[in-house]
Amino acid sequence: MARLADYFVVVGYDFDKRGGSEGQGRIHQRFPEKDWEDNPFPQGLELFCQPSGWQLVPERKPPSFFVSVLTDINSERHYCACFTFWESVENPQLQKGEPSEADEDDGPDVLQPAQLYAPKSLVLVSRLDHTEVFRNCLSLIYTVHVDGLTVPMETVIGNLLTCIIPIAGGSQRTITLGAGDRQVIQTPINDSLPVSGCSVAQLFRQLGIANVLCLFCAALTEHKILFLSSSYQRLTDACRALLAIMFPLKYSFTYVPILPGKLLEVLSTPTPFIIGVNSHFRSETQELLDVIIADLDGGTVTIPECVHISLLPEPLLHYTQTAISMVLDPELEVSDHAFPPPSIQSATPKIQDKEIRAVFLWLFAQLFQGYRWCLHIIRIHPEPVIRFHKAAFLGQRALTEDDFLMKLLDGMAFAGFVSERGPPYRATDLFDDLIANQVQRIRQETGDSHKVMKHIKELAEQLFKNENPYPAVTMHRVQRTAENVHHRLPQNCFPHLDEVTVQLFIDHATAKLKTAPPVVKAELKGMVPSGPPLGDIVDRNGNVMANSARRLEVVRNCITYIFDNKMLEAKKLMPAVLRALKGRAARVCLTQELNLHVLQNRAVLDDQQFDYIIRMMNCTLQDCSHMDEHGIAAALLPLVTAFCRKLGGGITQFAYSCVQEHMVWTNMQFWEAMFYSDVQKHIRTLYLENGEEGDASTPEVEGMGGQVSALDLASEQSRLWPTLSKEHQQERVQKEESTVFSQAIHYANRMSYLLLPLDTSKNRLLRNTGLGDVESVSNSYVTNSIAGSMAESYDTESGFEDAEVSDVANSVVRFINRFVDKVCNESGVTNEHLKALHTMIPDIVQMHIETLDAVHRESKRLPPIQKPKLLRPTLLPGEEFVMDGMRVHLIADGREEATGTMGGPPLLPAEGAIFLTSYRLIFKGTPTDPLVGEQVVTRSFPVASLTKEKRISVSIPMDQFIQEGLQLRSCTFQLIKIAFDEEVASDLAEVFRKHMHKLRYPQHVQGTFAFTVGQSAKLVVEHKTKDKNQSLKTLSKNLVKSAKRTIGRQYVTRKKYSPPTWENRSSLQSEMDEDEISVSEEPDQSSLTLSSTIRSSDRQTMSNVVERACCRDYQRLGLGTLSNSLTRSKNEPFRISTVNRMYTVCRSYPGLLIVPQSIPDSTIQRICRCYRQNRFPVVCWRNSRTKAVLLRSAGLHAKGVVGFFKSPNAPTAGPSQADSTSLEQEKYLQAIISSMPSYSETSGRKTLSGFTSSHMSTSGKWGSIRGSGRLSTYNPDVGNRLAGKESPQANGGPTETYFLRQQRAYLYIIGDKSQLKGGKQDSFQQWEVVPIEVFDVRQVKNSFKKLMKACVPSSPSPDPNMTFHRCLEESEWMNLLHRVLQVSVLVVELLETGSSVMVSLEDGWDVTTQVVSLVQLLSDPYYRTIDGFRLLVEKEWLSFGHRFSHRGAQTLTSQSSGFTPVFLQFLDCVHQIHLQFPMEFEFSQYYLKFLAYHYVSNRFRTFLLDSDYERIELGVLYEEKGERKNPQVCKSVWDYIDRLNKKTPIFYNYMFSPEEEEVLKPYSFISNLKVWDFYTEETLSEGPSFDWELVRGRQEKPQEEAGERQETTAPKSQRRIVWPCYDSLSKVVPDAITKLLQDVQNLETELGQPTEKWKDTWDKIKTSQRVESRLESRNSFSSSLLMSSNLSHQRRSQGVYLQESGVGSSINLALDCEVSATSTPAAGRPSNSTLYSQFQSTESENRSFEGILYKRGALLKPWKPRWFVLDKTKHQLRYYESRQDKECKGVIELAEVESVIPGTPTMGAPKNIDDKAFFDLKTTKRVYNFCAQDSANAQLWMDSIQSCLSDA
Repeated sequence: MARLADYFVVVGYDFDKRGGSEGQGRIHQRFPEKDWEDNPFPQGLELFCQPSGWQLVPERKPPSFFVSVLTDINSERHYCACFTFWESVENPQLQKGEPSEADEDDGPDVLQPAQLYAPKSLVLVSRLDHTEVFRNCLSLIYTVHVDGLTVPMETVIGNLLTCIIPIAGGSQRTITLGAGDRQVIQTPINDSLPVSGCSVAQLFRQLGIANVLCLFCAALTEHKILFLSSSYQRLTDACRALLAIMFPLKYSFTYVPILPGKLLEVLSTPTPFIIGVNSHFRSETQELLDVIIADLDGGTVTIPECVHISLLPEPLLHYTQTAISMVLDPELEVSDHAFPPPSIQSATPKIQDKEIRAVFLWLFAQLFQGYRWCLHIIRIHPEPVIRFHKAAFLGQRALTEDDFLMKLLDGMAFAGFVSERGPPYRATDLFDDLIANQVQRIRQETGDSHKVMKHIKELAEQLFKNENPYPAVTMHRVQRTAENVHHRLPQNCFPHLDEVTVQLFIDHATAKLKTAPPVVKAELKGMVPSGPPLGDIVDRNGNVMANSARRLEVVRNCITYIFDNKMLEAKKLMPAVLRALKGRAARVCLTQELNLHVLQNRAVLDDQQFDYIIRMMNCTLQDCSHMDEHGIAAALLPLVTAFCRKLGGGITQFAYSCVQEHMVWTNMQFWEAMFYSDVQKHIRTLYLENGEEGDASTPEVEGMGGQVSALDLASEQSRLWPTLSKEHQQERVQKEESTVFSQAIHYANRMSYLLLPLDTSKNRLLRNTGLGDVESVSNSYVTNSIAGSMAESYDTESGFEDAEVSDVANSVVRFINRFVDKVCNESGVTNEHLKALHTMIPDIVQMHIETLDAVHRESKRLPPIQKPKLLRPTLLPGEEFVMDGMRVHLIADGREEATGTMGGPPLLPAEGAIFLTSYRLIFKGTPTDPLVGEQVVTRSFPVASLTKEKRISVSIPMDQFIQEGLQLRSCTFQLIKIAFDEEVASDLAEVFRKHMHKLRYPQHVQGTFAFTVGQSAKLVVEHKTKDKNQSLKTLSKNLVKSAKRTIGRQYVTRKKYSPPTWENRSSLQSEMDEDEISVSEEPDQSSLTLSSTIRSSDRQTMSNVVERACCRDYQRLGLGTLSNSLTRSKNEPFRISTVNRMYTVCRSYPGLLIVPQSIPDSTIQRICRCYRQNRFPVVCWRNSRTKAVLLRSAGLHAKGVVGFFKSPNAPTAGPSQADSTSLEQEKYLQAIISSMPSYSETSGRKTLSGFTSSHMSTSGKWGSIRGSGRLSTYNPDVGNRLAGKESPQANGGPTETYFLRQQRAYLYIIGDKSQLKGGKQDSFQQWEVVPIEVFDVRQVKNSFKKLMKACVPSSPSPDPNMTFHRCLEESEWMNLLHRVLQVSVLVVELLETGSSVMVSLEDGWDVTTQVVSLVQLLSDPYYRTIDGFRLLVEKEWLSFGHRFSHRGAQTLTSQSSGFTPVFLQFLDCVHQIHLQFPMEFEFSQYYLKFLAYHYVSNRFRTFLLDSDYERIELGVLYEEKGERKNPQVCKSVWDYIDRLNKKTPIFYNYMFSPEEEEVLKPYSFISNLKVWDFYTEETLSEGPSFDWELVRGRQEKPQEEAGERQETTAPKSQRRIVWPCYDSLSKVVPDAITKLLQDVQNLETELGQPTEKWKDTWDKIKTSQRVESRLESRNSFSSSLLMSSNLSHQRRSQGVYLQESGVGSSINLALDCEVSATSTPAAGRPSNSTLYSQFQSTESENRSFEGILYKRGALLKPWKPRWFVLDKTKHQLRYYESRQDKECKGVIELAEVESVIPGTPTMGAPKNIDDKAFFDLKTTKRVYNFCAQDSANAQLWMDSIQSCLSDA
């Protein structure tokens, strides 16, 4: 029973305190005057009566009523019902005649009203929440006052304060206050269920379903919630509704449904709250950053950005939303029906309210199902103490990841729920019933909305009944005031009441109560049922495979094998077991199986068994989270102290010392849960034993057998507790307490086992976890202060001050102390016992440390586990170990091939060693999976290609945990991810990193492997090394010295004088250079030949320069010669200038340059200043047909651009010098233009009608078998004259008319868009600028990084969308290739149509080089041969100064610039072209990969340094020609390739069969580009195959061994497995031709013949085939080697296509005649679709004809047989000593041959030979006499030579 009202208060306006802007209220009277003992009077009531502030108003307002809620210090809620009405008062200011603030504000002329109204409130304070009753009572008092009824007010109030009603129980109570009124109070049946009226339904109507659910989740996850409304009662209702739907959880934070304006600062409190505020104060709430604001009037919920609300887990959220919408809007379901039922009536708000609450009850039943199975009961007497095992609950629900549940279970509300609902013996309510009996039903009905609704309606009915137990309520009868009362004239004020009268009433009632018999309400306590256990019901989103019985069987078998000592069997199963242990079921199975092998808490194993068991335990624990939600660590805890092995000296090592490195052991919550569950077990056994001794509870307990859960026992015990005697009770309390105490000691031991590392000097555990900083492990526990202080004092007194150990010991002691404090305080251990524990702990830890030391010492003496032997890698000649092998594990990265996920056993992880040599980083080892244990895994890359190194920490499933690791990424597309074995000291790993860095970034290029090779790597690289080639070195030194001097002088002059013109400068200079090579600048420079300008001492060097500067190529192209006869050079348009021979004009250009004939060197020196890096335009190639030239240069300096492109006659302001240079530039360009024949033909005319369309014929192949629909490859912004105003031709070639328009420029300048802003185009100029967008070097760098991550990911991508192709696309690498190819094809087309092109981009050494080289490759077939490609790279990349060292970040100085693979990009472009035109290249794809690998490997000197100048300075440029001390060490990659090419056809493309003068035009669209397999392939069997000696060396041994073996054993199968990522496919499955060549060689060796070179064999076959195919008729297929038809100008992909890594030794011959016959040749070329051999490859030109001829020597020398080769391509006749010889003895240039005539035999000629076999060859210099074997042969030779001459 409780008082209906505790206090009645009258609060009015306080006229005395009217200072300030706001008025105040004061309490006029309160009854009773004295506080009740059980319920003190709440303070600050007057604030809550007028929450918006006390004010006088000019107009009377209607009376108002609301209920606010106050919470007292004991968190009891008091409901204050306020009834406010307004009384008139005279305006005090008018009376006193003094101005108020209002006057000052409003100005003096505003009239003050004479009549004002002051608020007065009648307040009832109660602990019960009967809003309607309060409203009626207060209205009645007001009515009595207004209507002046005869009833004395004191009586009414006295009755009100003495009215006593029951709190719950569902009774009806009729009360009357003695004023002719009567009302019925209904109490709820069960007061644990909240009473909500219709507030919940109203809240949903105001805010909507999603918003309320959002608030619901926010309140449960402890966010701050603020309601706004202009109605106070609605605020109260909304808050009440929110609490009602949270049932069965109770809100325990600040709860203020109506907050007065004066207390608004409460909103900035840091704790969560639910508060309501009048919307009048909306502006004040704007700056709250972390408060969720719900506006009830506007229906919005505003969530600040920084607040993240975790919502209910799906699918629960969805189900809940659906259910609520069905309650609120039942018509929704049938709104689409054709025949909707007659209008569905929504339930009344009251019923709807209960239905919504039912939905939330149903939701909580699903959220908390099975919670009682996760309760631990730690004490039963004197009070039950209960803890909730959160991890187990989440684990069984498979919701460990769920944010909402985690927060909910950690929250205060849930803690309250456990302590209130945990006890097993108490009164139960609706929720307990739901959890116990209806979970099954809920589970079955999920998803069936009708059944769910039915259930919800049943629940709603119960809730409704609870609030309204009697449907027919007796009528209320309360007198209301007349409606218009407040309009009547003011009546007198509310009377002052007589306190004495009221007090008498109260005293009288209290006395009566005392005499009345006490009301005894039997509390219906009972056992709380637990409901169905959780079991595996919720494993639906667990692992599907987790429970497969096969896996469990594997685990069981393996364990059986281990204990039966069948170690080999166990070893085989191990990998499968470790994989199976990923699943939860298998881990549980493991713990159960291991339990079976423990006898009396002990299981002694031998070393190997111990090792396996430890491995399995580690693997099991490794996948447990730190909270151990599946209880795996808990199940293993007793096992790790049971399994042990004997070490020497009677010492035992337990398993726990090997499984410590898991997070779970340092998690305080884990230990608590474990402790509580053990205590529960012990207490259960305690009472079960008691029962058997013959206690009252015997029969039931025994009947139920062992099934009795601890909670049931506890409930039984709680029921019996009152019946026991005091002694019995005392005894039980003591028994329980000592049980807990003994467990605490036990756990202190256990924790010290798992927290103290075996080697106590290493504080490894503490470093990795929060243990070192103990405070951080769990901050939510406040240690009991007594215990805390005890802990410290005992700690210091324990006296063990062992220095090394102390830090480990102390931190462990602190951790255990904190644990003990917490659990003992919670489970009521006495203080004496606690003190005893605190004294014990340091001793326990210390003792344990001592035993551990002994174990550690002994375990070190154990023979180490047999680890695989470290395999040593083979090294290159000259390569040396820098660091010997360190044992590591190679770990799988993101590539799936080797891990076995794509089929096949896993090759990784592998165990082996990492070696650091002066050249490479090599891992060599064997896979840990025993099924592939025989294979050797090798992964290596050159140190110089390392791009990123990062430390990682790795865990390996197989072994103990290996902590430190490294991840090393290389730009050869390799990633080595290693973890150091525990035997590798961490400082050693550090040394390894330092050495690696030193090798990767040497101080100077001379520190790279290419220079240090052969010297001892241990030596510090000296900068002054003696050079072998002394004379050359001095020469090059002189050269550089003079260059430096000259450069120096030029700068000096510039400082001393400021000469007005350039002419003076040159004369000054020439005076100053007396002794050195003169840099004089006379205008007739061109007449000086090379020999006259260079001193004799430098001639040898110069000849080298000539050799190097690719003069041969220039001569081949007819771009100039270095001959002495000046006759020829005058009429040549170009000349070779030596202006840069000292590298003074441009450091990064070669020494000899091609410039227009008419431009003197002096001009060049001036022009070069306009270009960046002085890289002025020079000619690098000429089209032999159109004579158009290709030039390259850097972009212009910004200042030069505008001046350069201004029209020449416009007056230019500014210094004349700038003007003159821009004129000189124009002159230079004009000279280039005039060199073109087309220009001289049409010199006067600006139109090009004279330019015949034969010039324009779009020759070249646009190959595509589709042949049509190809869009133009141009950018839309290619330049105004090129921007295709007409559509391109169908097959993508430029249309005829396309270039035939009035103004086709003679010279196109491809420039950078950003550089060319502001340049004005002149209508008469013959050049035109094509602005294009160039990508930045930075873009290439970033794109390459992303490409590497895509091709070689470091770990499998967690995001399923980030597939390989998506990553590839995001890298934009293909995009960059597309742009380079696009520009190159554009340039090729322009050159084809007879315009010259100047590529002038960036600094002229990156993109420019790429474009220029690709243009030459596409236009000139010579560059597509092996020699030609070498020349192209030497000329364009090396001589023209691509900055290899800088872009490759090869030294310490360029480290910061990072790796930018410009050259790799070029090679990739070549690879793309190669794929599209497989028959046009003499070299294979492997050749490109080889270069791509070695240009970053630093094995050769070819790609080091940034320019020829730097190479000369170091003396590297010409030494290759000098004699070599060490023939093994190749310094140039080209020499190496030549040597290799002689031995093996690896670089040769068998499909090479080029067409004459073929111009290639590849597709450049991204869809046509393929990912280069260089980026993705790897060969784990031998590492990269580009260091040929290593691969070859490995191959031969196994064959010999196999040979020996085969004799002894039975014949073996010839088949073998080929793994894509392990074997080198080209070797295991070679293509047919390589295979046949190999077989031929093998046969020759067996027969003892001298083996023939592969090239000779190949050429022989081809020549014989050509002869055959000539003899055969045209249409029949010849029986010769390989034929294929009509491959002329298609992309010839229907031909024989031998993939380089051919997948099988059969050749697919696409001899599909129909297809080939109908395929149309590309436009404009005659089809020569004769059948010819596919393989009439280069050799058909390179060696068009060959054989033995006798040649007569020069004067008086005899005739000698020589092997002659006629070469069409190089246009020469070469002769060799013998067929095998590769060194050419002499060359006859066919260009110089005048005639071939039959000859006559002369003196000394060979005998017995037909006279007709002699013939003579007449050249400009001499006559050669030849003699063939017979006349036919001679005729053949003469014909061949003649045809070569006529072709030319």
